[in-house]
Amino acid sequence: MTIAHEEAVIDSAAVDAIFAQARTANTFTGEVTEEQAQAIYELTKFGPTAFNSQPLRVTYVRSDEARATLVDTLSRGNRAKTASAPLVAILSYDTDWAGKWDNFLPGYNAPKAMYDADPALAASTGNNNAHLQAGYFILAVRSLGLAAGPMTGADFDAVDAAFFPAGDQKSFLVVNIGQPGEEAWGEAKPKFAYDEAVRTV
Repeated sequence: MTIAHEEAVIDSAAVDAIFAQARTANTFTGEVTEEQAQAIYELTKFGPTAFNSQPLRVTYVRSDEARATLVDTLSRGNRAKTASAPLVAILSYDTDWAGKWDNFLPGYNAPKAMYDADPALAASTGNNNAHLQAGYFILAVRSLGLAAGPMTGADFDAVDAAFFPAGDQKSFLVVNIGQPGEEAWGEAKPKFAYDEAVRTV
């Protein structure tokens, strides 16, 4: 039992499933239902983002054709596990997220002007907040009793050309999803201790 377990408002099993004992899987088995896929997003969307912007977009890859296209864009070490995962998600951000302002923050659009005037700021804000949501996405996967295998080893320009040719989305992460398969992970890797990573000022 750790201080994280002692201070948590959810039970120890939930703390372990989402955080303490959860691992990045490298082999997968089982299936991921459409209901589970929907539930992952339904949980993800509640995490906070700047101005409630929610720039993350999720593309679930289920067809054999789309899977083969995606696998070809991945680093060699990521191809086999992605080819066999029950479900694969491409995470991207909406390049026109600010254009949806009235959908995510109706009645208060004054801040939108600074994004309209500065495309680089809009892009970085969309990218940063989508990365934030990617963390929620992984925790949502774990909370449903599934394992996540997030990967950045990909040619994301090639991913965008294949899946988002209109330029309306920019991909940044591929996540394999399913039950952990045989030898899904090796030995646990060390994590930084509190006094190595945290300071109080």
